[in-house]
Amino acid sequence: MSSDKRKGEHDWGSTFVEAVFLPVEAYHLEDRLGPRIPHDQRFEVPRIPALVELCIQAGLDLPEYPTKRRRKPIVKIGRKEFVDANEDDLPDPEPDKFKEPILEEVSDDEITPPSSPEETAALAEETLKMWETLRNGALRLMKRYSVRVCGYCPEVHIGASGHKARNCGAFKHQQRNGQHGWQAAVLDDLIPPRYVWHMPESGELQKELKIFYGQAPAVVEICIQGGAQVPEKYKATMRLDIGIPSSLKEAEMVV
Repeated sequence: MSSDKRKGEHDWGSTFVEAVFLPVEAYHLEDRLGPRIPHDQRFEVPRIPALVELCIQAGLDLPEYPTKRRRKPIVKIGRKEFVDANEDDLPDPEPDKFKEPILEEVSDDEITPPSSPEETAALAEETLKMWETLRNGALRLMKRYSVRVCGYCPEVHIGASGHKARNCGAFKHQQRNGQHGWQAAVLDDLIPPRYVWHMPESGELQKELKIFYGQAPAVVEICIQGGAQVPEKYKATMRLDIGIPSSLKEAEMVV
């Protein structure tokens, strides 16, 4: 049904974890200093979660996604040309005895909800802590390794130079022949927070009072509803210090 027939109302249904924690994918580079991915090879290069690719370039070894590791700095022979340094004098690298494949995703049927309010609150606190750990760790890696984002669409590339795949579908992409406009990315490009309305105690949002409601990332909001304490950094956007009128008439009296 079109938006005008619904008068802008949402059609709510069940959701998945991907709606709360938005997946962002990027091309996996076997050699992060190699040539840029051309357009005609865009389907030959695997795409993996961008956060995983950032961790791989930072040193994480995953058997599923091999990558070239250099133990000596490269030797530049031109403005954009270089050769690998001779590593024959170095000892053979130790076997990767700690390499492990990516953990398999747990199916929805195997996930059980908390059995008590105490367990729910503990899980909410742990999840919120992991959310902050994830974002802080990603931000630190982004200060060391380049992450690029298209200025027209949400496409993300982990590397100093963006790829050459012409798959940008943003507004007026025909004028650019589908080419991306690469620029430095910020943390929210890599891990989108997906802001949602902060639910008041009444549990019901009114369209006429939306200017009084605060917002928080979906992960944070679900943890707070589960019993976690509100982190100090989110209190301003959640507008916890603002009283919400009980009716439209009361809202009109607000100065």
